[in-house]
Amino acid sequence: MINRRAQILLKTLVECYIREGHPVGSHSLSKFSGLDLSPATIRNVMADLEEMGFVTSPHTSSGRIPTPRGYRLFVDTLLVVKPLGSIEIHHLEDQLPPNNPSRLINLASQLLSELTHFAGVIVTPKRNNTVFRYIEFMTLSEGRILLIIVTPEGDVQNRVLFTDRAYSQSELVEAANFINQNYAGCTLKEIRSRLQNELKKLHHDMASLMTAAIEVGSEAISESSETMVVAGERRLLDVQDLSNNMASLKKLFSLFERKTALLRLLDFSRQAQGVKIFIGGESDTATLDEFSVVTAPYEVDGKIVGTVSVIGPTRMAYERVIPIVDVTARLLSSALSRH
Repeated sequence: MINRRAQILLKTLVECYIREGHPVGSHSLSKFSGLDLSPATIRNVMADLEEMGFVTSPHTSSGRIPTPRGYRLFVDTLLVVKPLGSIEIHHLEDQLPPNNPSRLINLASQLLSELTHFAGVIVTPKRNNTVFRYIEFMTLSEGRILLIIVTPEGDVQNRVLFTDRAYSQSELVEAANFINQNYAGCTLKEIRSRLQNELKKLHHDMASLMTAAIEVGSEAISESSETMVVAGERRLLDVQDLSNNMASLKKLFSLFERKTALLRLLDFSRQAQGVKIFIGGESDTATLDEFSVVTAPYEVDGKIVGTVSVIGPTRMAYERVIPIVDVTARLLSSALSRH
């Protein structure tokens, strides 16, 4: 789309802007590009790049900064990624021991944040057929019962059941005992199909209670079947480009809390081979217009089960962040598969 001279100047501009954080003028481009061009020629090329939407001129400066489109061209065709050194890779390996898979996800997200100084985000594997270890019922008020579901991993899900009549504590204990003794270790999907016949043996009111518990429990487990672990989001408060834009940061933190839209974006990236980068509005999530997401899928025994991601400002050192995300995804895959 643009000639080699313009590519070199755009590459130089993006690198200078990422490094310095200030609009880049023709003097800097002449100094760092290695091209023997007059200031007038450089200004003409910059004007062409601005017209094509790759750079823009802040109204307070004569220099220029890259647009999301400029970053995209830079990342796709001009970027030179810096591979991690063997010492850094060994350090990551030491920090991700395979003997404790429950801690691996948290450790990996923290490492991503520490190494990049941005937010590290990891989507954990989906659990479509989660079993439960036991359930409990607790009376809240007349017509309202708290259902407590505990999985073998120790995850706890609470849901409120609305019932047509009040149940005594002894009835609730009886219902919980029946489910725990007969179905512990089964998936809620399996229980639902078996209950249709077996609950006919029970009193109608007890059958209704347990059927409602399994239905609501299935929804609870389904909602929690994919979780997002976020580490270091507060580091974004220290990023110069973002600290002056608290409105965008508040929206991002809200996105971390809601998770749904971000999970949708990161789930989409599972379909990609290797690292995928969303710059600004490319994410189709308005909250991320000021941010970039660098993400890669990770596997367990050859099957993609989640994603490893870093979220930071569009002005990030992509040549550094990309290999960190890539290597972390590979090491996490290896550690989880070895377990």
